[in-house]
Amino acid sequence: MTTTEPLTGERADLLGVLAKQRHFLRFTTRDLTDEQAGLRTTVSELCLGGLIKHTAATERNWTGFIVDGPSAMGDFADMTEDDFARRVDEFKMLPGETLAGVLDDYAEVARRTEELIATLPDLDATHPLPKAPWFEAGARWSARRVLMHIIAETAQHAGHADTIRESLDGAKSMG
Repeated sequence: MTTTEPLTGERADLLGVLAKQRHFLRFTTRDLTDEQAGLRTTVSELCLGGLIKHTAATERNWTGFIVDGPSAMGDFADMTEDDFARRVDEFKMLPGETLAGVLDDYAEVARRTEELIATLPDLDATHPLPKAPWFEAGARWSARRVLMHIIAETAQHAGHADTIRESLDGAKSMG
């Protein structure tokens, strides 16, 4: 399978659902300034730019897992305070970051994911999950399961983003 052939079947369906959820997430940032994209509008630490950064980082990590297994994600049991601080920064617009830059990075992550899924020999290929308290010991996920997880994460964060945007200026993504 090459990326020049149109995708059909399961791969096209999975990537189509993911593209729709990505659209809803990105749509929440329409017509915003960098400052607005970095504002917290609820009691949580979440902002629109940070949610997109986090979603891109999550997708990047999980597609790395599809290719390289648990080594792509590291052992969560060995995370340092600096590692946790970097993860917290994924949810924020940091000084010097722009909404355009965050969206461009997300688009590049999406492009690489789509290319990977289009060319991956087998969606049933599995890897053991990395060690983490939130994963069942000894569990394995297929590429298909990882892609469904990415879709679920993206959809969940699109919902968060919709609430944040509505709190920011009343704009709604739907309805």
